[in-house]
Amino acid sequence: MATLISASSPAFVVAGETPREDLGGGITRQILGYGPEIMIVRVWFDKGAVGDVHSHRHSQSTYVESGEFEVFIDGEKRVLGAGDSFYIAPHLDHGAVCLKDGVLIDTFSPAREDFLGEGN
Repeated sequence: MATLISASSPAFVVAGETPREDLGGGITRQILGYGPEIMIVRVWFDKGAVGDVHSHRHSQSTYVESGEFEVFIDGEKRVLGAGDSFYIAPHLDHGAVCLKDGVLIDTFSPAREDFLGEGN
């Protein structure tokens, strides 16, 4: 299966030099690195921000760097805090509500081409 991603990010990504994208609703995203088969993304959430329930073809593993989140995966809800993590198999419905300001580190396989602008 051909990938839509034609390039990768640089070998080194310096967070302070990498742009953040304001997604609205108290959520900000920063793509830290990617290649065709993997992507890592830092996502900041303000208290009360909602990652709407959705699904996608990508496997996703997420680490809770800080804060507290009510996470929904395939009909089950859990409250997770700093140091916890979760895995989402492809095509499962999932979402999150931020209970305390926090940061999630998302890893996707393959990379989320929908997060990349043209020319990447």
